[in-house]
Amino acid sequence: MRLWPALLAALAAGPAQAVELHFCWRGGAGYTMTGTMAFPDALMDAPLVTQGDVTRFEITGWRHGARIGAWRLDALTPGTSWLLTFDPRERRFPMSGIGVFQAWNADGGVADCGNPGFGFNAGNGGQDVCVDGRFVTESTIPWQTPLHAGPEPVSPDCAAPLVVSAIRPA
Repeated sequence: MRLWPALLAALAAGPAQAVELHFCWRGGAGYTMTGTMAFPDALMDAPLVTQGDVTRFEITGWRHGARIGAWRLDALTPGTSWLLTFDPRERRFPMSGIGVFQAWNADGGVADCGNPGFGFNAGNGGQDVCVDGRFVTESTIPWQTPLHAGPEPVSPDCAAPLVVSAIRPA
């Protein structure tokens, strides 16, 4: 039985380890978003992690500390807007180029998150959220605002422990 050595080697290797990172976005008019994502830890040295690499992802929207909605990767359908780019070396979501840079259950029109629903979009028009199928224009902040991720969980007010505009990886 030639399969036994290969099967035993595969079982001994165990499951692939995953890195889990957390992030918090602070938009306009009291809107914030917390999130968690996971991907294989072998990708921490990759130049980019994209939506196809992510094994777990969830975001929760807040307004003045009150929960307004959420979205999870396990709710992904063929019609869901899902575009993610992450630089694991700098632990940041790149916000440059032309078009849409991030689309987490919200496309460039920021109005396709479902009702009820929540989504986030970052593109050359700004960073903003979608709530219950509506583009929340007052949530918009400049497109180039940094968004970083780190190993510690975050609070809905983005106050601690991760301050999104000041963290710099070692």
